[in-house]
Amino acid sequence: MIKLTRLAILGACALGAIAPLAQAKDAPPPITIAPPPAGKGEVVFYRAHGIGALISCAVFENGGKVTSLPPGHYAVVVTDPGKHTYTVRSEATDTLNIQVESGEVQYASCHIKMGIMAGRPVLAPGSDEEFHSRPFKLVEPDKHAAPAAPATPAAPAAPAAPAAPAAPAAPATPQ
Repeated sequence: MIKLTRLAILGACALGAIAPLAQAKDAPPPITIAPPPAGKGEVVFYRAHGIGALISCAVFENGGKVTSLPPGHYAVVVTDPGKHTYTVRSEATDTLNIQVESGEVQYASCHIKMGIMAGRPVLAPGSDEEFHSRPFKLVEPDKHAAPAAPATPAAPAAPAAPAAPAAPAAPATPQ
């Protein structure tokens, strides 16, 4: 009986030592956020998994869509330094004001809370620690957006037509 208990303990210890290795092997690589371009700042919007998987967390600034976050995704928005007001809306509108400095990375989280008729997206200040504590996927570019016009090479210049011979100048008449 004692030998069986020791075997069980040793087996549990061995499994306890192997389990973290298996988890580490399956863990996604850490996300690295590149620093913003010179003279710019960045806002990293992220949305963890949770309720409201069918509710969009579309983020707007000045009436223009900045990004749309499905659960478990993030987006990096490069912006000018200064005060920015971001909004999300469904039944109600939620607003987040962020002061972005040059060279700075700010974080903002979006989550869905229960509403009367539908879920309500909520924007809140986030943190580097919270963002890096979970696995997120980068938001893919919007496939429904109008594609940018492809760059077309300039047409080669047509060869110049030979110039018509100039008419002979009329002789000067004395006055």
